[in-house]
Amino acid sequence: MSEQGHVLVVDDDETVRDVVRRYLELAGHEVTLAGDGEHALDLVARSEPDLIVLDLMLPGIDGLEVCRRIRQRSAVPVVMLTALGEEENRIAGLRLGADDYVTKPFSPRELALRVGSVLRRARAVPAAPANQVVTDGDLTLALGARQAVLRGTELSLTTREFDLLVFLLTNAGTAFSRVELLARVWGWDFGDQSTVTVHVRRLREKIEANPAKPVRIATVWGVGYRYDRA
Repeated sequence: MSEQGHVLVVDDDETVRDVVRRYLELAGHEVTLAGDGEHALDLVARSEPDLIVLDLMLPGIDGLEVCRRIRQRSAVPVVMLTALGEEENRIAGLRLGADDYVTKPFSPRELALRVGSVLRRARAVPAAPANQVVTDGDLTLALGARQAVLRGTELSLTTREFDLLVFLLTNAGTAFSRVELLARVWGWDFGDQSTVTVHVRRLREKIEANPAKPVRIATVWGVGYRYDRA
């Protein structure tokens, strides 16, 4: 599975942009640079990249707002750049649908490895038969079309959210730890387990009648999560 692609790097620091560009190009990627959120959104609208490296602290339109706007129209993978101590921003970014994050100061080599890993995961989703459908009461997942419909209304799910929901529903009744979900759903060989927690929270907000009292995606204390059919 290819780990190379067109990467958009968004950072207001010219030195950071140049260093990241050189390491990504050494890894075989085509790289486009943007110094602010407005330029980044314009580039994405004109020619969507395969992955975006996005600094959260940007002038004008900040990184969180850039991520939010991108997620309104695209599931392109996003790797966030955050400063030490910005845990709330990292969580907010993950809630908006970012795929991974790297904390500043960071190793450019590590960032290049993470970019390759995220691209590999994004491209490793196996194709489903065009007519394969999984249902649970008023929830229908069309796997080939990658479409989720709840009570007749199509849900807006990111790639990660859809993959997690499909895995949990097709393995209903079985509890999985966060580590297992990272590995079995997204193929992550490293990663923050809070990513799973954030994606579960987002799914509950979209499929549960009362996200505070979920009946479909249950928390199994001391283990992780389990899907219970309606």
